[in-house]
Amino acid sequence: MAKGPRDYYDVLGVKRDAPADEIKKAYRKLARKHHPDANPNDPKAEERFKEVSTAYEVLSDEDKRKQYDAGPSGFFGQGQGGFDPRTQGGQAFSDFGDLFGNLFGGGAARRREPQAERGRDLTVEVKLSFEDSLRGVTTKISVPKMVQCSTCGGSGAAPGTVPQVCPECRGRGVTSQSQGFFALSTPCRRCGGDGTVVETPCPTCGGRGVAHALKKYTVSLPAGVKDGTKIRLKGKGEVGGRGGPPGDLYVVTRVERSPVFERRGCDLLVDVPVTLTEAALGATVQVPTPEGKVALKIPAGIQDGTLLRIQGKGTPRLGETGKGDLLARVSLVTPRDLSDKERGLLEEFAKLHGDDPRRGLPGWAT
Repeated sequence: MAKGPRDYYDVLGVKRDAPADEIKKAYRKLARKHHPDANPNDPKAEERFKEVSTAYEVLSDEDKRKQYDAGPSGFFGQGQGGFDPRTQGGQAFSDFGDLFGNLFGGGAARRREPQAERGRDLTVEVKLSFEDSLRGVTTKISVPKMVQCSTCGGSGAAPGTVPQVCPECRGRGVTSQSQGFFALSTPCRRCGGDGTVVETPCPTCGGRGVAHALKKYTVSLPAGVKDGTKIRLKGKGEVGGRGGPPGDLYVVTRVERSPVFERRGCDLLVDVPVTLTEAALGATVQVPTPEGKVALKIPAGIQDGTLLRIQGKGTPRLGETGKGDLLARVSLVTPRDLSDKERGLLEEFAKLHGDDPRRGLPGWAT
């Protein structure tokens, strides 16, 4: 015995006195759940979706709902069994179009607006000396890139002509293919979604609307840049597509190594050779800085590798005020090729000093 149609209220999961907004909300939830395209491997999805659509078609219409609530004599005798949500053009189909319009491109009749595309970012490297990196420098750079064609103004059409409406999509930018209940919209292959085609291409750019060019810019590299610092020139990248904004240009600094200084952030490290007597007795030595030599006091008894700090003699702080420090690293120079007299004096010193630097160290006890 064949089953009769399920109660429409049960189909939507609502009470018989449910208001219209509750019925609509229930339908939208079930339509998303049971739509065939969302359940490609479920052979019963289409049947369930049709049942949900039929129930909503009836219960969303005030007159049909009254007839349905009156019973079989009031509704099923009106040809309900022949209802097809694909052909009725009723409220269910309309609401479904609103619900899934974005998913399927909005339908074939809707004009697809071309999406503006931001231009590509570019990167160029600039070499500079260590000294220029500390004081800052203004330099000129040449950048090969794509720019808007000056002949056609970016339209791609030859002078005296204009792009024409695409004959394949008729200016909509999309074409439609039937997929079961609905028509799936995809970007037009002929015009790429623009809605227009160039019949007579510009002789300069070949219809692309852009051309190769070598652009020159003046860029100021601030004091304190280091190897790998990025300077952004906004809007100096390649031209955007479909009216989109241009990209940015990034200037990357490549700084030569200094034979004197080693950079540590905003500080500079310099090795300061000292003799044995200077280290033992103390001394004042001249130390190089980026601004010239300065006097540095070496304390008596200083050890090899000790760091002495000279404030404010480092690199400028990029984007800030002030400078880092200069770190003077003591490098003890051991005398070589001693004369007999020098050797004798050192041996005498060793006897007088009599201290063993290894005494008391872990692993050195005898």
